Amino acid sequence: MSRKKETSNSASVVGFVPDLMDQSKLRLEIPEICFIKEVSELFDLDVDLVVVDLSKPEVLDVLTEIKSTTLGFASHIDKETITAAEKAGCTKVLPRSKFFRDLHSLVNGVLKLD
Repeated sequence: MSRKKETSNSASVVGFVPDLMDQSKLRLEIPEICFIKEVSELFDLDVDLVVVDLSKPEVLDVLTEIKSTTLGFASHIDKETITAAEKAGCTKVLPRSKFFRDLHSLVNGVLKLD
């Protein structure tokens, strides 16, 4: 039994998530997600949702420039990064394990799909 739910075609989602395993988990929940390879591509996005892996240090430097709703994840022991991301305007920041465990409800809550 799959809990995968297709997101609306009208929702646009971009991810800066270099890890291929994390990308595959995200693609299961958000099939139309577009992954970018460079942090500089996060500037001037006009999308509904941006998902970022906060373990990449350069992400913290650009969070204030992202105008879209932003979901971020980091290691549960990296409290400093989590706090910095929240202060920089990341809409929701969670430890990696909780982020992927709650991904369905996070995405649906942000994109208001249910």
